[in-house]
Amino acid sequence: MIRGWRGAPGDTERGSAVAEFMMVTALLTALTLAVLQLALALHIRNTVLDAAAEGARYAALADSGLDRGAERSRDLITAALGPAYAADVSASYTEVAGQPGVRVRVVAPLPLFGLLGMDRGLEVEGHAAVEGLADD
Repeated sequence: MIRGWRGAPGDTERGSAVAEFMMVTALLTALTLAVLQLALALHIRNTVLDAAAEGARYAALADSGLDRGAERSRDLITAALGPAYAADVSASYTEVAGQPGVRVRVVAPLPLFGLLGMDRGLEVEGHAAVEGLADD
């Protein structure tokens, strides 16, 4: 009986390096894009949170008011991220650690895929104690 030529040992894995490379590359690309998306979402959250806190501090000044604090937050968000992220900014008086204070609330889009995502998915608040005149 004559057997067919079987080839060299290890020929059964011929071409598997290309398939492995493509699978590893796809996995690494997906992981890299996920990390970049998380970094973008955290950047937007931190920027909006900082703008809300800055607006609350500005509104809490003795010669300022709620409208000026909300406008300050809106201006900072618009300059850093764009007007779509500054569409819903509100300010109100509240209590901060038992003292009268200001709260600036910002509701913004949360990016899930690139800059696309949930319209009102991110809600942050900034607080500050109201500045007053010292009693003599």
